[in-house]
Amino acid sequence: MTNDSAPDLIGKLHFEDDSGAGRSKWVAILLAVLLVGWMGSGYILPSEAPQEEVVQDTAPRAVSVAVMKSQAQDVQLVLTAEGQSEPDRATGIQSEAAGQVVSVSAARGDLVAAGQEIGRIAAVTIEAQLLQAQTQLEQAARDLNNATALQDRGVATEDRVSIARAAKAAADAAVTAAQEQLENTIMRAPFAGRLNDLTLDEGEFVDNGEVVAEVLDNDPLTVVIQVPQQALSRIKTGQVAQVNFITGEERSGTVGFIGANADQQTRTFRVEVSVDNPDSEMPAGLSAQIALPTGQARGHFISPAILSLGTNGDLGIKTVEEGNTVAFMPIAIVRAQTDGVWVTGLPDDAQIITVGQGFVNAGDIVDPRAVGGDQTAG
Repeated sequence: MTNDSAPDLIGKLHFEDDSGAGRSKWVAILLAVLLVGWMGSGYILPSEAPQEEVVQDTAPRAVSVAVMKSQAQDVQLVLTAEGQSEPDRATGIQSEAAGQVVSVSAARGDLVAAGQEIGRIAAVTIEAQLLQAQTQLEQAARDLNNATALQDRGVATEDRVSIARAAKAAADAAVTAAQEQLENTIMRAPFAGRLNDLTLDEGEFVDNGEVVAEVLDNDPLTVVIQVPQQALSRIKTGQVAQVNFITGEERSGTVGFIGANADQQTRTFRVEVSVDNPDSEMPAGLSAQIALPTGQARGHFISPAILSLGTNGDLGIKTVEEGNTVAFMPIAIVRAQTDGVWVTGLPDDAQIITVGQGFVNAGDIVDPRAVGGDQTAG
């Protein structure tokens, strides 16, 4: 028995002879054509009614800035400088004799008068020499008197009188030298002041010429400042200055000296201001600030925060002029205070930009508004 009549279960399926196969193909082709035509027409969704074109204003808007109305005032010009106080006089006291110190009559820090004794050196030998010289002087004086009397009576010659006169002169010189040596054993203050240093102790030996003390004259006290050459013409001898010491003391002083030769390195001039200092209560060497009034000017008082730099580096202020136009005005600072600065270079009446000056340049049109918020007309 054979399998020739068995059905082919693994063969291919064929639908060409199916009665519905041709109709489906034509439906698919028709749908594709309709889809392509619809997409090509651009008609996907109904378009809205055309709107009128909006015209935008492209003109730049003026920058809003805050301005402050300022009126010029008379301001006192003041030159300020830092300086240091120095004593009016200072010197070391030297021993003018050699020997042992037998007494010290002052202490370091004392106020001493001119000629006041500070210390004394042993002078026993010098006192004996002085006594001998005085005795010889007395004898020479008697001899000269006798020779002169005898000459008047015609007994003594002129030569005898001349010899007696020379002997007396030599005795006078010996007494003077001994007195000077005795005086040199006493060390004295050369002028009134404060004894700033003293190295004398009783019993020690000092050499001739050795510095044993230092005395300072701090009345008046001299404050030295260096003044730039640009301001030298505004300073005169006798001007009154305000002196503020670093200790908090405030004193009034007077310009006593103006240097005639500039410092080679700093190109500044030495100026000395004398300050009364009774009893030398203020020590020398203190730092001080000097304020010298040098005249008046018309200026505006502003905050340093509104200062600007011009295109060429000039320091200035931006103001609002007619037509709300920005102008850059170069200025000069003539006086500085803790709460602001005084400047010159602006007209008497000015509208100063206080906020927004960094966003505008000279020639720009701005929308100025007063500090309080009110509109300010240009």
